[in-house]
Amino acid sequence: MKKLMIFELLFLILFGLAQACAPSPGAPSSSPTPAPPVSASLPSTAAPSAASVPTTFLTPAPTESPKEVIKDVILSTTTSTQDSGLLDLLIPVFEKQTGYRVKTIAVGSGQAIAMGQRGEADVLLVHSPAAELQFMTTGAGINRRLVMHNDFIIIGPSSDPAGIKGESSAARALEKIFQAKAVFLSRGDESGTHALEKSLWKNASLDTSSQSWYQQSGQGMGATLNIASEKGAYTISDRATFLSSSRNIGLQILVEGDKSLLNIYHVIQIDPAKFPRVNGAGGKAFADFMVSPEAQDLIGKFGVEKYGQPLFFPDAGKPE
Repeated sequence: MKKLMIFELLFLILFGLAQACAPSPGAPSSSPTPAPPVSASLPSTAAPSAASVPTTFLTPAPTESPKEVIKDVILSTTTSTQDSGLLDLLIPVFEKQTGYRVKTIAVGSGQAIAMGQRGEADVLLVHSPAAELQFMTTGAGINRRLVMHNDFIIIGPSSDPAGIKGESSAARALEKIFQAKAVFLSRGDESGTHALEKSLWKNASLDTSSQSWYQQSGQGMGATLNIASEKGAYTISDRATFLSSSRNIGLQILVEGDKSLLNIYHVIQIDPAKFPRVNGAGGKAFADFMVSPEAQDLIGKFGVEKYGQPLFFPDAGKPE
């Protein structure tokens, strides 16, 4: 009996201990919570939207830089200003004063004006008044200003087969050449010189279109003088180019001084409002320089030391 009571007592003690160690219902488990997958803990590599980035760290939009000043000035001019050497004197002075660089395109006045008509030049220096006035009516040119003048001369071989030497009338000299069928070399390039020559033939009522002795070089004044010298031909030249070439050719002045042989130069700016790519500021700077007192003084002295006479006469500010 006593042994039974002892076993019952031990059973109750062990049962109580077991109940004390067992977890109570609903209590959280003491086992560790498994770690989340590694990928869930890595930061996203996608770029944050602008809205999610503090404004202090946003790169500001670049501001528009000021427009660069165009330093090149395209001058479309006649071969006479180039061949005579006048531009070699004037352009370095202009470039030093202004910082612009002049790109010279020396062609006949007709071609120079055509370039201006297409907006392919910034400024013109030409000597074909009738064509210039027509050009101005198109609106492509602005601010046409008188710069200088010299004159045209009729030149030929010293043998003078047509006997024109000393004639006071250019028209009468051309009549003699026509009648003698002496070789005459025209530039034939729609330049100011060519335009003047054609008007002289027209005013003398002479048609040279079917005459074999009437030939054309299709080139500038300097090249035409060389060809005329080789052929022993008559031609018409501006005085400046002839004097600057006279040592290298076998031609002489035969007719000069006729009012119809006056050779007048104007400077014309190309309108940047019509052609946005035109360097309006550069064109204006060059045109202003050509009529400035300094440039006019240089023009008036050009050729005096070498030839004993000026090759051009300054006219800025004078009435037409």
